[in-house]
Amino acid sequence: MFEQVLKETIRCGQLRVVMPDGNEHCFGEEYPGIGEVVWRINSAKVSSRLLLNGEFELGQTYMEKGWDLVKGSLADLISLLYINFGEEPPSAAQKVVGRTLKQWNNLAKSLRNVAIHYDLDETLFRSFLDEDMHYSCAYFKSAGDDLETAQQNKCQHIMNKLCLQPGQKLLDIGSGWGSLSLYMARNGGVSTQGVTLSKEQLRVARARAKEQGLADQVKFDLQDYRNHTGKYDRIVSVGMFEHVGRPYFEAYFRKLDSLLDDDGVVLLHTIGRSGGPGVTNPWIQKYIFPGGYIPALSEMTAAIEKAGLLINDVEILRFHYADTLAAWSERFAQHREQFVDSKGETFCRMWEIYLAMCEAAFRTSDLVVYQLQLSKSKCAVPDTRDYLYQSP
Repeated sequence: MFEQVLKETIRCGQLRVVMPDGNEHCFGEEYPGIGEVVWRINSAKVSSRLLLNGEFELGQTYMEKGWDLVKGSLADLISLLYINFGEEPPSAAQKVVGRTLKQWNNLAKSLRNVAIHYDLDETLFRSFLDEDMHYSCAYFKSAGDDLETAQQNKCQHIMNKLCLQPGQKLLDIGSGWGSLSLYMARNGGVSTQGVTLSKEQLRVARARAKEQGLADQVKFDLQDYRNHTGKYDRIVSVGMFEHVGRPYFEAYFRKLDSLLDDDGVVLLHTIGRSGGPGVTNPWIQKYIFPGGYIPALSEMTAAIEKAGLLINDVEILRFHYADTLAAWSERFAQHREQFVDSKGETFCRMWEIYLAMCEAAFRTSDLVVYQLQLSKSKCAVPDTRDYLYQSP
């Protein structure tokens, strides 16, 4: 039955499957951007599990060594499967569970969810991120940009959108390892307050601020955004909104409104869906980002309108994250054996298929990155977009 389903479905891309008994079956034909993939299934039970629940079992069975690749990359295989099988629309029950119950990110649950992923040790992230440790989509202005350059491009692009002025106060919600806050302080002359729920990220960010002589200018605290108070000229949030949870969207934007000065500017950088609302992949939900949810633009704009904020600019980065993830995968592969020794083969297989799943999703599905520029006043930013592309 597994072979029959593949025969009926695979049209775009060449897939050769080696079954546990050694028999080989070929499906599909050449497709631009995807080379031939040779997929070896190691157990008949694996093919049954993939048929019954492919969205979850593709990652699960790879972690368990249930299948391997003989030719091609993980991202190639997953892209081929995404293109041919598509994404099944969620049922009514899945919508309730996926968008509401599993997104009920109260204060305690948010802290636990963040710890599962972001409190993994610093060594792991340093192995595959750029030198400045940006764990979010880079901005490749030209084909020759390496990851380091592209991440600095992203920081400058965001700084331009914030219209930073020396002496202003900036709040960084979800400040990670401090990379963006430190960049803004060095290059924009602002005082920055970062908040994070990750103890490991907090430790690293504070140490970096001290090492760079910016500890008096850049502060980091372990705090949920909902508990933060104060007023800021500028607010930035990169790669954090995906953890807010669908039930909290309106409260999130109302909180931004309460923290922002009347002539202030917000820059929100988040993964999003270019189609309608969906649900989180169940394997990603369990192992990588519990409580995570990728919003549709319609869901964000509805919440922004209710909070009373104005949308001044929306930019959509379509393939930049796919290129970022490809670079991360390549760098992780270079250090893989180190983490087999320290964390085990199962962890390494989990991590590499997580990166590959995400890369494939940005190349072939409706995932994109949105940058939304918000304010309270129509006069908070210039009326033309030239200022967005100024060089540092």
